[in-house]
Amino acid sequence: MAKPPLSMKPTGWFQVAWSAELEPGSVRRMKYFDRELIAWRTASGKPVVMDAYCEHLGAHLGYGGHVEGEVIECPFHGWQWNTEGRNVCIPYESRPNRGRRIRSYPVVERNDAIYMWHDVDGREPYFDAPDVFASFGDGSTAADYYPPMTLFREGLELHPQYVLENGVDFAHFKFVHKTPIVPVFTRHDFAGPVSYVDFTITFEGDENQSIEDVKSGVEAINGGLGIAVTKSWGMVDNRTVSAITPVDERTSDVRFTVYVGRTPGRDDERAERKARAVGEEIIRQFSQDIEIWAHQRYSDPPALAPSEYDGFTKLRTWAMQFYPDAPAAEPRSAST
Repeated sequence: MAKPPLSMKPTGWFQVAWSAELEPGSVRRMKYFDRELIAWRTASGKPVVMDAYCEHLGAHLGYGGHVEGEVIECPFHGWQWNTEGRNVCIPYESRPNRGRRIRSYPVVERNDAIYMWHDVDGREPYFDAPDVFASFGDGSTAADYYPPMTLFREGLELHPQYVLENGVDFAHFKFVHKTPIVPVFTRHDFAGPVSYVDFTITFEGDENQSIEDVKSGVEAINGGLGIAVTKSWGMVDNRTVSAITPVDERTSDVRFTVYVGRTPGRDDERAERKARAVGEEIIRQFSQDIEIWAHQRYSDPPALAPSEYDGFTKLRTWAMQFYPDAPAAEPRSAST
């Protein structure tokens, strides 16, 4: 992949783990946004993401650091740091060091995932990470779905924006995913940091059918460049979360989660097998996209067909607000 002319340090929410990977008391080493990081969970269950190095003499807390209740203890000299990165104990002194602090990051946990907020300027979050259930406002919860199925691909040479652009690329569905007809987009809303894209689509029938006869589609919500959640309607009930997190100046980790809905009144083995087959097919299709993204060159300006211009232009203009070198924009909350 040719290195894209886009920053690999955008602002927003980004997935760094699944919840099950971070048990109470555990410490996990990570590298994202070209920084050595750790994730750890307090004894009471709170997830924490912070820079990896102790501010005392620079020991890496991911190598031997251990959780003591609600703090993490450095393996070198026993200095303890709380969830905000503040020193709360030096075991051989009467007072902690109040002048030094390990950088910690805002964290939310939802949809079986742990998300960190990243902003090179250290600003607090100004929009919410989307929820694959609550954000669609239809009353659905995880209890209405089978346990999630997941895909993880690490260290791929791709940029998060590629994945978001895929969501407005109507033509690729027919050629990559073999849909019988090209879908029609019914909504492009890029008014705020959380954007909305809806389209009518079918995976059944043949190319002789009319789009007006299709009674199924997808609703997508993009929370910045890091998280996209979708809800399908008129087909097998499923929801997905795609999360792309930059590792360094060239690579990103890709996580994908699929929830397949339970059939009311059916909780038998046959129904579960069918749901698993649906989830596996959705993951297979997402993997087809990954293969293209991982070898893609960012084309700027792209050679767009007339019918593609509106969607791509709106998305690329919207995406600029998340880059640190873009013109400053007034932060907006998720409710505005």
